[in-house]
Amino acid sequence: MGVGGISIWQLLIILLIVLLLFGTKRLKNIGTDLGNAVKGFRGALSDAEKRDEEAEKREAERAGETADVEATVQQRTGEAPSGTDQSVKQGADRGKEPAPKV
Repeated sequence: MGVGGISIWQLLIILLIVLLLFGTKRLKNIGTDLGNAVKGFRGALSDAEKRDEEAEKREAERAGETADVEATVQQRTGEAPSGTDQSVKQGADRGKEPAPKV
C-alpha cells in the first residue's frame, strides 16, 4: 500500500494516462503557469507585509512628532500637560452657573 491506499503502480498508471492525454508540452506549460502563479502570490504577500510595516512606522513617527510638538509647546507656554488636574478643574468650572447680579 502506498499513499492513501493507492499503490505506486496505480500512481504510475495515472501519471502515464495524464501524460498521454495532455502531452509533455502542455504539461510543461501548465507547470510553468502554476509556478508563476505561486511566485506572484508570494510577491503580493511580501508587498502587503512591507506596506503594513511602512504604515506602522509612519504612524509611530507621527505619534512621536506629535508628542514632541506638544512637549515643546508646553515648555514654551508654561502650560501643564493635557490630562492633568488643571484641565480637569477647568472642565469642572464650565458646569457652574454664574452668580446672579444684584
